[in-house]
Amino acid sequence: MPAASLDVRNLSAGYGPTVVLEDVSFSVPSGARLSILGSNGMGKTTLLSTLMGLNRRYGGDILVGGKNVSSLKSSERARQGIGLVPQTRDIFRSLTVEENLIVGVKDRPRSVIQEAYDMFPRLHERRSNLGWQLSGGEQQMLSTARTILGRPSLLLLDEPLEGLAPVICEELMAAFTRLASSGEMTVLLVEQRLESALDFADSVLILERGRIAWQGTSETLRSDHGLVERYIGVGALH
Repeated sequence: MPAASLDVRNLSAGYGPTVVLEDVSFSVPSGARLSILGSNGMGKTTLLSTLMGLNRRYGGDILVGGKNVSSLKSSERARQGIGLVPQTRDIFRSLTVEENLIVGVKDRPRSVIQEAYDMFPRLHERRSNLGWQLSGGEQQMLSTARTILGRPSLLLLDEPLEGLAPVICEELMAAFTRLASSGEMTVLLVEQRLESALDFADSVLILERGRIAWQGTSETLRSDHGLVERYIGVGALH
């Protein structure tokens, strides 16, 4: 399916009785790239989890490709084209790399696994290794590739570079850029590495205490050091 637009309207969500997001509204055109920024604990992961249907929504609506998915379960949202690469990676540690990828194929022929190997040649080299035998970077590649094999029209990436070596980060960001440039996916990226996030995205959304504190283009934020220091931290831009 083609890249899908995303419209979030007055969204409030959280966990149990705890409200984390309040009155969050934004739109992302089909095929665009949005980076979601903010200090730790401001609601970034909660936002992606809510879009995927993994935690409690108190109010508001989520429209993907014009269709309201707010009441759908996470499995139904996946069938509607939403794919999440979680911060925790969540690979099957007791399965091989190739078996993990087969899980992501869904109703496509198994031969499409080659797409994952073309994107991350390192996975082809490790295809017979079990999940627990992979490095952190390799686990992130596997988690990403498994989600992408399902051909989501809206891809959610939650801090994919966390704890990884610079060379692995560069490899992953290059892959994300190729995916976004294909026009087949709309991509939302939560990332602490500000330079990487700004290089990747067309636009930026900054969360502060569960609310949108700022929205604009990546270039505007990059040029405003005062804004960066206020919401992200001193020295975030080098």
